Amino acid sequence: MRTYPRSAQRRLPAALALLVLCVGPLAAQQRKYLIELGAGGVYQSYDSATELDGAIGGVGRLGVWLPANFSIELAGTFATPKTAPDLLGNTTSVDARTFSGSLLYNILIGSKSSFYLKAGAGSTKYGSDCTGVRTICGSGGSILGGLGLRVGMTPTLMVRGEAELNSNKSSTKSLTNFGVSLGLSLMLGSKPIPDSDLDGIQNNHDRCPSTPRGAQVDARGCPSDEDGDGVPTGIDRCPGSVAGATVDETGCPKDSDSDNIPDGLDRCPDTPPGVLVDANGCGKDSDGDGSPDGLDRCSETPRGATVDAVGCPGDEDGDGVLDGLDRCPRTAAGAGVQATGCVPGQAPGQPAPGARTQPQAQPTPGRNAPAPVGKLVPGVIPGIAFATGTARLSSSSYVALDSIAAILMADPTVTVEVSAHSDNSRSAAESMRLTGLQADAVRDYLVLKGVPYQQISSKGYGSTVPLTPDTTPTGRAANRRVEIKFATPGP
Repeated sequence: MRTYPRSAQRRLPAALALLVLCVGPLAAQQRKYLIELGAGGVYQSYDSATELDGAIGGVGRLGVWLPANFSIELAGTFATPKTAPDLLGNTTSVDARTFSGSLLYNILIGSKSSFYLKAGAGSTKYGSDCTGVRTICGSGGSILGGLGLRVGMTPTLMVRGEAELNSNKSSTKSLTNFGVSLGLSLMLGSKPIPDSDLDGIQNNHDRCPSTPRGAQVDARGCPSDEDGDGVPTGIDRCPGSVAGATVDETGCPKDSDSDNIPDGLDRCPDTPPGVLVDANGCGKDSDGDGSPDGLDRCSETPRGATVDAVGCPGDEDGDGVLDGLDRCPRTAAGAGVQATGCVPGQAPGQPAPGARTQPQAQPTPGRNAPAPVGKLVPGVIPGIAFATGTARLSSSSYVALDSIAAILMADPTVTVEVSAHSDNSRSAAESMRLTGLQADAVRDYLVLKGVPYQQISSKGYGSTVPLTPDTTPTGRAANRRVEIKFATPGP
């Protein structure tokens, strides 16, 4: 029967287990250890075959830490137990020393602590020699195993507790001794483990050591990318980007043509500003006249009609049949025409029956308006009308504007301002925007008729210059108008 108390064998492993639970898993290990120098007190109990009582002694350790959380360690344990009393009650003290080398596997818990398992071999010696009468003497090889715990007090100073079983032989006896120790370990040459990318994961555990600053990372130190756009979560200012969209360095979709369809999904990435687009980012053309919606000021042009730069059709001979659909485009003014634009009995492209053939004057290059008639009178241009709430000129406006175009083309030295005005039925900002577009539409029409662009300026005044304070339908209609005035002294 062994002489050491079994309660000691049960209490130390239980205390070590309790200490592990108290320390708990904290942050990752933050230092790289190199040399461990330790010492402590030991209580050593001996196999009953030794007839030695348990004794208090000391232990010294020198360890070197290896990669992958392994370390190797040399240790020396000494104690001076006493033999059991003889018949006369006498006891003898015996020096017991164990020298060993062990391999330790360290399980890191928290930022400064570790639990470990150890196994090794060495030599145990009882007494200095075997002269005289002794219960046990001599030395022999030993195999040992144990477990322990280091609890960090500072980054380099640790409290270390350990329990160890030592199986050895002396003479012909096989012995198993048990010891527990408590002491201090000083970690020499240890260095903090760096966190190069400052993501909270030290370099020794970081599989993505070049993570951009601010990115959210997983336990491996690798950034997450919730929307798969290549910009890590935490840096991504637009974390819900649509798959396939091209994004900038902040993770927000690019839109080169500002049509609200992101690059990468936009099949028509060079859409002009203002064009209405479909889900693919390509311009819509509701009336198929080649002028896209959004820029087309006459978006209901009949199929086949010839349109100008703003998408509006013309009627050169004023017969009510639009150019492009008119098979007889030079019908005399006032002639009754059919749906084809031809008078009864007139073949397409031929003069009307009975009409005299007149030599046609050659137009002056850059001019397509009729000869000027009359004189330009500043003020409200009569007959100008737009589709309600738009800048789309009604066809009833063409006669008055053609006359103005002819007068301006006759005297290029005259410059004018075209201004559009509205009633107060809309907000000031909306009225200003709409009248600006309407004034531009009149100017564009005159330019298309041959008036030099620099001869005309346009401006929208909104409802800031009413003709009358009357708010009845009649008064409001009077305030909705287009005016023309000389920018230079008139003729």
